[in-house]
Amino acid sequence: MVMKNSQKTFLFVCLALFALSCSKKKTKEVQPKQHPNIIFVLADDLGYGDISAFNNDCKISTPYLDQLAEEGMRFTDAHTSSAVCTPTRYGIMTGRYNWRSTLKEGVLIGASKALIPKTRTTVASILKKNGYSTAFIGKWHLGWDWALKNPDLEATTGWQDTTFTNIDYTKPVKNSPNDLGFDYAYGHSGSLDMAPYVYVENGMATQIPDSTTVNTGKYSWWRKGPTSKDFIHEDVTPNFFRRGIKYVKEQADKEDPFFLYLALPSPHTPILPTKEWQEKSGLNPYGDFMMMIDDYMGKLNDAVKNAGIEDNTIIVFTSDNGCSPAAKIEELTEKGHYPSYIYRGHKADIFEGGHRVPYIVKWPEKVKKGSVNPQTICTTDFAATCAAIVGYELKANEAEDSYNMLPLLNQEPIKGDFREATVHHSINGSFAIRKGDWKLIMCPDSGGWSFPTPNNKKALDGLPKVQLYNLKNDPAESNNLQASNTEKVEELRRLLTKYIIEGRSTEGIAQRNDGEDAIWKQLWWMDNEN
Repeated sequence: MVMKNSQKTFLFVCLALFALSCSKKKTKEVQPKQHPNIIFVLADDLGYGDISAFNNDCKISTPYLDQLAEEGMRFTDAHTSSAVCTPTRYGIMTGRYNWRSTLKEGVLIGASKALIPKTRTTVASILKKNGYSTAFIGKWHLGWDWALKNPDLEATTGWQDTTFTNIDYTKPVKNSPNDLGFDYAYGHSGSLDMAPYVYVENGMATQIPDSTTVNTGKYSWWRKGPTSKDFIHEDVTPNFFRRGIKYVKEQADKEDPFFLYLALPSPHTPILPTKEWQEKSGLNPYGDFMMMIDDYMGKLNDAVKNAGIEDNTIIVFTSDNGCSPAAKIEELTEKGHYPSYIYRGHKADIFEGGHRVPYIVKWPEKVKKGSVNPQTICTTDFAATCAAIVGYELKANEAEDSYNMLPLLNQEPIKGDFREATVHHSINGSFAIRKGDWKLIMCPDSGGWSFPTPNNKKALDGLPKVQLYNLKNDPAESNNLQASNTEKVEELRRLLTKYIIEGRSTEGIAQRNDGEDAIWKQLWWMDNEN
């Protein structure tokens, strides 16, 4: 059969149009997302010295976290906004210092009501408004409102309550992560040692608790309370990692970018390394648990690479405060491992060991591999950074204590200090302020659990009311310089007072703090401000 010229021309045009159509389709499929995916992994009670990349003498093997640091940027002067769990999580989600909320000291429990009102802007709500799919998986510890059988009664009477009989697990919780910008939410309400031991997925308990469990082990203890069949303490951390990795794989091929907040309940108590990791560290179960977390971080990093989204995916890894004494720090130090590295104190303290944490950011498209940044940053800075990534202009009442870290990640020249100053907070509500090399502590003690403790009257006898340290010369906070540097004490005291009164530490219109000023602890120095 011989084709006419007109037929040949028609066939050629059809083939060309088909090829052009396929080409356009292919281009659309591989077109990169406008904004980066963001994965924020928050460990629980992991010390600055527990990762080899931050501690040359670390006795815990952490090859995958070391690799993450080598593939990204390591911040050596990073701090949480508090030395304990709940307050730091509040700061990460809102970009606001925790003590501006109604929680002035301590942490919430498993049955606590929601701390963040639905009217407050969060990292998740900012990203969701700007086209992100958003997910929370893990330990929430910011409270949510359980459904109650009798609305006139509390969900529980306190920390050691063993009944929780007024919670109605068949009904949805209110003021949950889903109400604060998360499309998907799966996790438990408090720490892994706080009942009730129930997974909640998008506001509903995955199973109704039908038993009561308790563990009194030296490392593996948890408080007595109602437990669901699908809530197996030893599998909670692996479960969260599995679900986080599954979420990454599911979102990788979708058009919209995603934000995953993976909040680990570990290495906080109960310290529960799975069988394959037990006795692997040569230290104690805490060291084993750390190695398990490190291995799962390797799996998560590999999942991002294998999904083909590595270049434009941000992975942040940090901790909510320093290492806890529950890790049996004395056992670790006897074997040459120092969870707080060269710094004084640990979890709960106003000293550096309470709030200085490892902080890693990997973003191949923007961040130089193996880079190290010595600027002082705070976990509250995550909010303003995410806002800058999507081009969102923060309002006056949003992220009041958050600085945009993009210039640091891009290694742009910074004149002077990145932050004007940073406020620290301990478990009992004690304050400190850091500006440059100087740190002023507004109490004579640790503000927490290490010596000298706030209630140790004998140890505190004769100590000055404040402590002033030059961290450049004295990172161990061993030489109190307050008596010989009264002008520096006054300068920092006034700046701290200004930050508190104005309701913000960044530039902008003054805001109001939540809660009555009269219930704040450790604000005696403000009487001098007039």
